[in-house]
Amino acid sequence: MPQVQVMTNRLGKHQSQALPVWSPGWREKQLDAISSQKFEWDLIVVGGGITGAGIYRETAGRGLRVLLLEQKDFAWGTSSRSSKMVHGGLRYLGSGQFGLARDSVRERQNLLRELPGLVDPLPFLMGHYHKQFPGPWVFDKLLAIYDWMAGKRYRQFIPGMASDCWAPGIEKQGLDGLTRFADAVTDDARLVLRVLHDGNEAGGTALNYVKVSKPLHRNGQVCGVELQDQISGMVCTVAAKAVVNATGVWTDTLRQALGQGRSIRPLRGSHLVVPYWRLPVAFSISFFHPEDKRPVFVFPWEGVTVVGTTDLDHREELSQEASMTVKEMEYLLCAANHQFVQAGLEVGDVISTWSGVRPVVSKDQDAEVDLAQKNDPSDEKREHVIWNDQGLLSVAGGKLTTYRLIALEMLRELIPLMPEKLNSRTLEQPLPFVNYERRVRPRRRVANWARMLGRYGHYAPTVYASAGEAQGPPGDRVAWTDTHWSELVWACRFESVAHLDDLLLRRTRIGLLMGTSLGSELDRIRQICALHLGWDDERWSEELERYFTITQRHYAVPSVEAERAEGVGS
Repeated sequence: MPQVQVMTNRLGKHQSQALPVWSPGWREKQLDAISSQKFEWDLIVVGGGITGAGIYRETAGRGLRVLLLEQKDFAWGTSSRSSKMVHGGLRYLGSGQFGLARDSVRERQNLLRELPGLVDPLPFLMGHYHKQFPGPWVFDKLLAIYDWMAGKRYRQFIPGMASDCWAPGIEKQGLDGLTRFADAVTDDARLVLRVLHDGNEAGGTALNYVKVSKPLHRNGQVCGVELQDQISGMVCTVAAKAVVNATGVWTDTLRQALGQGRSIRPLRGSHLVVPYWRLPVAFSISFFHPEDKRPVFVFPWEGVTVVGTTDLDHREELSQEASMTVKEMEYLLCAANHQFVQAGLEVGDVISTWSGVRPVVSKDQDAEVDLAQKNDPSDEKREHVIWNDQGLLSVAGGKLTTYRLIALEMLRELIPLMPEKLNSRTLEQPLPFVNYERRVRPRRRVANWARMLGRYGHYAPTVYASAGEAQGPPGDRVAWTDTHWSELVWACRFESVAHLDDLLLRRTRIGLLMGTSLGSELDRIRQICALHLGWDDERWSEELERYFTITQRHYAVPSVEAERAEGVGS
């Protein structure tokens, strides 16, 4: 039995829990307790993406009684379908957003130091072509500011004649040289889970598949929420001193319930996943699309190569997962084949796709104006905004990289409501992550140990030791991926898995990495789910059908026929 912390319950008289947090059955017991006891939380956080998770961790870690509610699965929205970049954002620096760029660069450096193995360095290369923007001199001056913000020089100019050593296959006609610079990459869904685990350990309660139906009022102020369990259908009300709306692209839903207009412009960013051997890159190659001159990139991630991203108004229903369109796929294939002429990527090379919807706060706050008709999506700024609507504190916009700074700003807004627990002096810096790199060592050498530590922290040895329950030797991996079978066991036992897609698309990423070739591993996955989740043959069949429906519609190669049938546009 793993040494999972059995935490003190925040409900009622602080009753002890009989089940480890997020283990099978724990979620249902929590909902029973919430519905049956009269209890006022300090804070309810609505939304289980990176922004909500960050607020949850910062508040729970400071002693607040906090409840987080997510209508789908943790990281189900944008936070499992981002571009995976932890970066300062050169585009923000180039557009004059110096504050955002500075904060992002500094947070990138902090996360690299505190979460090695989960947030890892990713060198970038930008090619400079004769008489094309950006020239190496101008780009070097921009990067000088970037490096100054980081407190370390990363930039390096590489002559064009050496391009084959750095970026084999890159277009060399007219290439004057390359500039190397630094940013970072992560597994965004695992980052959310790591943040939530820390909040759990601090005494918070986080529940997935619980939808907030509406805010509750008392004397003209929001004093709680009505919630509905999306699995059982149970409905109840929960009281709180404060409610934070961190629902990303759904931000307007709760705000409109209080009479506010629309502010969010949903923008879709789509990505292609291709086998590494079809487009082998050791760096993220950044370049401009030949059609519209938008910045795009090709980068290595989890043993595959990713091509991204688009930036389009998302007009589809937000309750459904976003999907790449045929036009987007053609756009990204065109980009990759333009920069890597000899690659000749085709539709048949695509393993999988993903699309995330960015909750961008529009420049024009006029609710009567169609947000999708205002200006080019790429012209919208990415800063976050916080609103206070009758005590409902809502936050939207911002970047994954700066999620901790956004959380701190939200906590400052909460000070007047909880001055006995929060004050500005303690909110100058985010709570640091414990770097377990030197504290937790395996008894023998383990491949990719840093990766395990980054994702699971002090639980890493226990996760690794779960291999026996995965019916395989320690270190046994799923096919060619870096994912250990023991990670699936751990997720089923201690990460609130409700559906198969939770396990294969967010707790692990093997659904994205393997695509349709996952079939050969399904028997073993079925055994793990039966043993640790108690799924019988009927439940497995239901989950498998659900999983294939989701992946075919939202993560597979798009088709013209399917788009016509569903009435999907670009």
